[in-house]
Amino acid sequence: MINEFKEFIAKGNVMDMAVGIIIGAAFTAIVTSLVGDLINPIIALFTGGIDFSGWFYTLDGSDHASLAAAQEAGAAVFAIGNFIMAVINFLIVAFVVFILVKMVNRIKDAAEGEKEEAPEEPKGPTELDVLLEIRDALAKQN
Repeated sequence: MINEFKEFIAKGNVMDMAVGIIIGAAFTAIVTSLVGDLINPIIALFTGGIDFSGWFYTLDGSDHASLAAAQEAGAAVFAIGNFIMAVINFLIVAFVVFILVKMVNRIKDAAEGEKEEAPEEPKGPTELDVLLEIRDALAKQN
């Protein structure tokens, strides 16, 4: 079982996946900063200063100054602002991954196109050409 595990780990797909996960984790910090530091202020500018992270409802109807205060008080909280932030983060990550996959596919297609564009070696005569030559040779003999 240990040998099978070693073979599994040594496969290229597993290593590629591990690298992808590590890069994805690092990329998450960049996206979180992008959303929190750049996108949210722009959205707040257009919406009159609404801060999504402070948008919440307590399910028991109690009033709290902030989401953190409501959570510290132990109130059941419906944190819609945090959900909106998570959706924005997801959409940005999904868009960036889409662009990356599109670029990789374009590079692959270009590489395959170069292989296909290589000049073909001249082929021998076709079956029709051979049959026509035989016909002509028989016609000359008669």
